[in-house]
Amino acid sequence: MKSFLIDRYLKGGALRLGEGPQPELRENDVMVEIHAAGVNPLDNKIRDGEFKVILPYRLPLVLGNDVAGVVVRVGANVRRFKPGDEVYARPAQDRIGTFAEYIAMDEADVAMKPNNLSMNEAASIPLVALTAWQVLVERANLQKGQKVLIHAGSGGVGAIAIQLAKHLGAYVATTTSTPNIALVKSLGADVVVDYKKDDFENVLQGYDVVLNSLGRETLEKSLAVLKPGGKLISISGPPDPDFTRQNGSGWLLQQVMRLLSFGIRRKSKRRRISYSFHFMTANGGQLGQITSLIDTGAIRPVVDRVFPFERTNEALDYVETGRAKGKVVVAVK
Repeated sequence: MKSFLIDRYLKGGALRLGEGPQPELRENDVMVEIHAAGVNPLDNKIRDGEFKVILPYRLPLVLGNDVAGVVVRVGANVRRFKPGDEVYARPAQDRIGTFAEYIAMDEADVAMKPNNLSMNEAASIPLVALTAWQVLVERANLQKGQKVLIHAGSGGVGAIAIQLAKHLGAYVATTTSTPNIALVKSLGADVVVDYKKDDFENVLQGYDVVLNSLGRETLEKSLAVLKPGGKLISISGPPDPDFTRQNGSGWLLQQVMRLLSFGIRRKSKRRRISYSFHFMTANGGQLGQITSLIDTGAIRPVVDRVFPFERTNEALDYVETGRAKGKVVVAVK
């Protein structure tokens, strides 16, 4: 089996194309022949070693966090899938490895691929759609008529989050650059702030929820947008104590994360705003609900570029520029 691996953490380092056996198939697993893999900023961050404290992978590691493909074998306890099924998934964080020809995943993390999407389109969906779902539906409990600000609306998460928020009946604002204004409006954004021309914190006010995927400066400025009782939810950090406890981190790491997030938690509390960090988790059931929204046209994929498998390193480099509109995909088969 061909796969792209990291042998050691190195910022900006190239993945190594290697040969190895297919992964082990456990009793609750499906073995999927990979047709396409989505590329995410998370892949670059794992490669660079940014998450090595909270995600202690064993190296060498096959990278990749999104997959679409065909089931070729199933474990003894699998009942929901059979060979020949077209599926997609975000593998569990301890079993990633979609920049490869095959992957084994727990059937609980897998869903049937939307019928109206190609493999490349389907591979662009799982991680970003699950992130948007878990933030807006689960954590924010976003309701019809509420106001939500989604930063970086033309990015992978933002493009799906705008569509999901509109489906939920929310009033949606987003930030983007001038060339992407038409795109985010086509996705359903009601208000678009061109960050190259205006400061969003001076334009927007009275919002119920902010989904932040940018840096600390944007995170802190977002407090001014929210009304008392509002929710500031960040997928780019800093991690809060709740996350480190749920992640099974030790006492010392919990204290470190507590200190890293102390400033934003204190500023939020002063404004009667709740701050939380969210790191998405694999969930085939939720992905199945997202599939239903794709089938009805409520959500559509936004794919910027598709790279052939042998150019996976180029795909990672392109994602790192931050200029991709929506998602970048690697066509494996």
